[in-house]
Amino acid sequence: MMRCLTLYSEGSHRWLLFGQDTDASPTVIDTNHLAVCADNAAMLLDPGGMEVFPAVLGAMVHQIDVAAVQHVFLSHQDPDVGSALPLWRQVVAPGATIHAPALWTRYIAHFDAEAVLTPIADEGGEVALSPSVKVRLLPAHYLHSSAAFCVYDPRARILFSGDIGASLLPAGAARDIWVQDFAGHIQYMSGFHRRYLGSTEARDAWIDSVMHLPIDILVPQHGLAFRGPDVMRFLDWLSSLPIASGLEAYRRTPGLPPGASRPVPASKR
Repeated sequence: MMRCLTLYSEGSHRWLLFGQDTDASPTVIDTNHLAVCADNAAMLLDPGGMEVFPAVLGAMVHQIDVAAVQHVFLSHQDPDVGSALPLWRQVVAPGATIHAPALWTRYIAHFDAEAVLTPIADEGGEVALSPSVKVRLLPAHYLHSSAAFCVYDPRARILFSGDIGASLLPAGAARDIWVQDFAGHIQYMSGFHRRYLGSTEARDAWIDSVMHLPIDILVPQHGLAFRGPDVMRFLDWLSSLPIASGLEAYRRTPGLPPGASRPVPASKR
């Protein structure tokens, strides 16, 4: 059964997290799916893949009228983000706006060629859910996708960070919605960030762009959420982490004898 957790609630303004499905297949990566509600509108963030659609929908209908979902946000093009898009279009509000990175619209069309996508410009943008609740779409390019976005709510002081901050917990690990022991949690984040994040320049630019924002809660697409002082602990940890570990493969030429020199391309001779 997929859990529903309330991250924030003030009047009609709510943030809901759907995740930690105890019935999910062990072959499917654990994902978080969020809904931001205000007045009679809702925005669904990274609704997920085909495999988890029944669980997410089943948890959501107990909390909000899914037909009131007027906006759907896809942070990037991965299947765990939005491959269930054709199913969601059947249950959300008619004419709901589907926000997706401009770079990926023709790729996301492979999930749903009939979907009308509203492209998000590289610089990001803003979505108004009500006169008083507006969320910002912030660039997170190359972290890990070449066009990716986060969602920030300045009123709730919540940042949905996509893959940034993700953790992969082992099966059977004790779970809460929140990181309780940051130092102990690093082991579940380190490998993911070292391999999935590919640019130190992009990492530094993203940290600079969010560092000044008042953030009480940071929620990634995978794993546990950060709150209070752990938000800054995470940003500090990430800022000095060696990333792009996959580059190590280029330093090892299969079959090259020990001590032999690597061939030099003709263009560089």
